[in-house]
Amino acid sequence: MPLRKAVIPAAGLGTRFLPATKSVPKEMLPVVDAPAIQYVVEEAVRAGLTDVLMISGRTKRALEEHFDRVIELEQTLEAKGDTAKLAAVQHSNDLADIHYVRQGDPKGLGHAILKAAEHVGNEAFAVLLGDDLIDPRDPLLETMIEVQERFGGNVVALMEVPREQISMYGCAAVESTASADGDVVVITGLVEKPPVDEAPSNLAIIGRYVLSPTVFDVLRRTPPGRGGEIQITDAMQLMIGMEPLHGVVFRGRRYDTGDRLDYLKTVISLASERPDLGPPLLGWLREWLPQQ
Repeated sequence: MPLRKAVIPAAGLGTRFLPATKSVPKEMLPVVDAPAIQYVVEEAVRAGLTDVLMISGRTKRALEEHFDRVIELEQTLEAKGDTAKLAAVQHSNDLADIHYVRQGDPKGLGHAILKAAEHVGNEAFAVLLGDDLIDPRDPLLETMIEVQERFGGNVVALMEVPREQISMYGCAAVESTASADGDVVVITGLVEKPPVDEAPSNLAIIGRYVLSPTVFDVLRRTPPGRGGEIQITDAMQLMIGMEPLHGVVFRGRRYDTGDRLDYLKTVISLASERPDLGPPLLGWLREWLPQQ
């Protein structure tokens, strides 16, 4: 069965961005003129996944409102003849068939994914984390879906990071495949945030997964791991030998919105490439930077 469902965990508290996220979900922080979560949904849709389930929490009502219609706003923009803004507002309404379920207790990413079991059913599905934005010019999810369709089982996105940073990520031990594509690897082991001297590689897990429905049964019996939370990394480690587990090494453009400095870099990077914002922004930066 072709993949058609995406799961987006979005129940985190966003404590790195306090006090801004005291009342605004971190997923709704603007990246230029669209919230970060919209970029993630657009990525899923580009990959052909139009059934989207968001795992949210009690403070996340703004997510639902963003992807819902605001009739009064649309009528006002239409009356003004502001067709560009009207199209932008309606774009988020029509992106996908979006559903919501609350995580409840914050017991980790694995627990959040388990909340999707009833909606996903017996189908393979994708998981997209909202802190990672993938540039549409460097398709990752499409490649991962192709790998899953070819080999079955589960597929994880990997990225090379400096060795001294690997303890910030889940880490994969890998071996090459018979595939002509050297960026598709077999994963032989996974460990969550290992000490640098114990990490099996410098390949970090980034926020994209394509998973088989078997993962739900495994998550139900996965004990709490690092941080006392149910880790998807631990569940996939248990699945090695049960089903194929491949990694796709991503070498394209990735933007991190989960860290304050990287968030600012993301906004500047994406704005600088916009034809309407880039020239004046870059011009201002060239004038401003020598003064610092």
